[in-house]
Amino acid sequence: MNCFFCGREIDTRDRIGFRASCPGCERPLHACRNCEFYDPAYHNECRETQADRVVDKDRFNFCEYFAPASRRAAAAGISTKAAAASKLEELFKKKT
Repeated sequence: MNCFFCGREIDTRDRIGFRASCPGCERPLHACRNCEFYDPAYHNECRETQADRVVDKDRFNFCEYFAPASRRAAAAGISTKAAAASKLEELFKKKT
């Protein structure tokens, strides 16, 4: 997985502890934004329906459903917001 903040690649062969932090930026690793289930388009921004609501998605939490994200957008330097905007622009582009 890659850190949601700095994009640093994190080895996920071992379990990520509740209070683990990124060696590059010291941000929490066990946070919603680093989770495979994190999705701003879903209710409570989580695709796991049984997970408790977490208000601050950037801070560590004790969610038992946490799974390290496999997304590589942060490593490529592409924010998910920019990627979504480019997809929308492409979708609604005027045909000439």
